[in-house]
Amino acid sequence: MSAADGLTKEQAALRDRARELAKDAAAQAAETDRSGQYPWPMVRRMTEAGFMGLTIPREWGGPGGSVMDAVLVVEEFSKACAVCGRIAVEANMGAVGAIMAYGTEAQRKLAAGIVLSGDKPAICITEPEAGSAATEMATTAVKRGDRWIINGSKTWITGGGVSRLHLIFARVVEDGEFKGIGGFIVVRNGEGDPAGLVVKRRIPSLGLCGMPEAELEFHDLAVADDMVLRAPGGWQRGFGRLIDAYNGQRVGAATVALGLAAGAHDHALARAGDRRQFGRPIAEFQGLGWMLADMSIELEAARALIHRAARSAGPAGFPDRLAAAQAKVFASEMAIRVTNSALQVWGAAGYSKDNPMERYLRDARMFAIAGGTAQVLRNQVAEQILGRKLPQTRDGWLKLIAQEQSAGKLAAD
Repeated sequence: MSAADGLTKEQAALRDRARELAKDAAAQAAETDRSGQYPWPMVRRMTEAGFMGLTIPREWGGPGGSVMDAVLVVEEFSKACAVCGRIAVEANMGAVGAIMAYGTEAQRKLAAGIVLSGDKPAICITEPEAGSAATEMATTAVKRGDRWIINGSKTWITGGGVSRLHLIFARVVEDGEFKGIGGFIVVRNGEGDPAGLVVKRRIPSLGLCGMPEAELEFHDLAVADDMVLRAPGGWQRGFGRLIDAYNGQRVGAATVALGLAAGAHDHALARAGDRRQFGRPIAEFQGLGWMLADMSIELEAARALIHRAARSAGPAGFPDRLAAAQAKVFASEMAIRVTNSALQVWGAAGYSKDNPMERYLRDARMFAIAGGTAQVLRNQVAEQILGRKLPQTRDGWLKLIAQEQSAGKLAAD
């Protein structure tokens, strides 16, 4: 990228280093997809190159990179291997971001050491009956002496079974009263899970097959009080600050979607130039040319939204909520369209498992769901631009309509 792209020389060099290593990620991407095995050899190389924990501040041993720096790295790896792209996201955003922003000195030192050694942390929020409605979670953390006892379950936990560092969200109960929702730091030490943490099963998934998605159970899991992540504002308001870590996660997820779509587009461009039908390259047919042009336009639009969101990161290191939601919605849906069109350019050959196109298409489908569905994020965007909280139930909408009618803002019909 040139100066017109808004990158510094250091950022351009960082992107180029990631692009070079991503060539090796591309070479193993098909095997990672086929076997479903977490790509440990590639993770070790990413760690050695300084891409794991890139955003950890210098005082805790990291490079002190920005969200924008991480976005550049994530896109390059995602073009080659979306699983590696996701690993790069969660080693730089999400749980680690929340701990670096609000953790105690001991918590930050612990998390930095684990991530810089090659761990992809797990952020544990989703439950079987509490997905988009995170505040309806049933997992509890009850105070007993100087410990918190966690009971409940989580599902679709990315990296479950391979991640060491976990940030578990639970309903806080103290002196028999519900106080709010808090975050609890739990570490698997590599010699077995802590007593009370059970990786129940791995969930088979359509795409991103080298990244485990797991169900976790907690049976009287004891967490020391000094491993509670306390954001300013107490239990009630602090949860909102902790959940802001998802703004970074969403920008990261949008970047993986962008990267894999860009990778699919690159393959489609090459195919359109090489494949000949009716005596000429298929790129010369206007229908295909327009498809490739539309794909290019959508990619550039997504990249602009993502870079804007990445650069909006405030003092805590989290991107702006509205910018993150807009980027995630557009990029996730764009990736589905672009990978589908790219496969169409390849024709029957793209439908084969011998070809990366079908893998790109399967991998892309996740991002309109995970990390906030496109529908829920549209609600967030609407609330932000309207400056009001929208109801989430039918009764809530009926109540709002009645209030608006009584105030004369809506016609009675």
